[in-house]
Amino acid sequence: MARKYADAHRNKEGVATTPIPGVFILSESAPSLLQFAITKPLVAFVLQGRKQVTMGSHTFDFGAGESLLVTADVPTVSQVITASAATPYYSLVVELDAAVITELVGDMGKLQATPDLPVRVDQIEEDVAEAALRLLKLLDRPHALKMLGRQLVRELHYWLLSGRYGKSVRALGNTDSHARRIARAVEIIRTQYDRPLRIKMLADAAGMSISVFHTHFRNVTTLTPLQFQKQLRLVEARRRMLAEGAAVSTAAHGVGYESVTQFTREYSRMFGQPPARSIRDAHLSSIFAGQ
Repeated sequence: MARKYADAHRNKEGVATTPIPGVFILSESAPSLLQFAITKPLVAFVLQGRKQVTMGSHTFDFGAGESLLVTADVPTVSQVITASAATPYYSLVVELDAAVITELVGDMGKLQATPDLPVRVDQIEEDVAEAALRLLKLLDRPHALKMLGRQLVRELHYWLLSGRYGKSVRALGNTDSHARRIARAVEIIRTQYDRPLRIKMLADAAGMSISVFHTHFRNVTTLTPLQFQKQLRLVEARRRMLAEGAAVSTAAHGVGYESVTQFTREYSRMFGQPPARSIRDAHLSSIFAGQ
């Protein structure tokens, strides 16, 4: 069911969106290039194939029957390492909804919340797997998906809170936690990444002084606000060039760079090659993949 839906709806980047916000399926028919992103809090269930994700000095290798949990907006480098035309890589991704978690935590009562490493990998628990499977079964039944999809996503959050990920997920439900307050500032940067950074506005959104904001922002995201914005810009520019065919200068200016030279320098530092070479390599990869 996941394969049929993903194959019918996937875009050039291998992402098949669903009618439910924050729920999508990733697929690859061959090992992928390195993929750079600042990942939102989410849980990814691998259905087939294997993937590797690196956050800082930590690398996670996981495959079918395992899940990846991300509980903060953190920079990651990922790569599908096992996939083929006969046995593609598939994973179901559900972005974690802090509002749903807060509501569920209120109903479930106060239990310990333990912020952990923002990226974890573990076996998919039976209750979580069953809820995810029922969600997948609705993908080819649009009316049922419309009526029941959000309810199943809420149930999925409940089982995550009840299982081995519970303490980590529960921390997202604390409305006054540092992570939730920093998340308000992160959302502003995400929606305004192409504009000049206004630290005081971000600190005010988080309800912190500027010095305290800087400290907690780095603790939560592993980056400074300026580094966070820069990586968002570079990741988005890369997407525009490789997925949409944008020219280097168009992508640079589109994400807020005034100088293409500065953009090229910072892009090369982050991705290990200049943007023009990234475009050329991606083009060659697509040619070979089609042979």
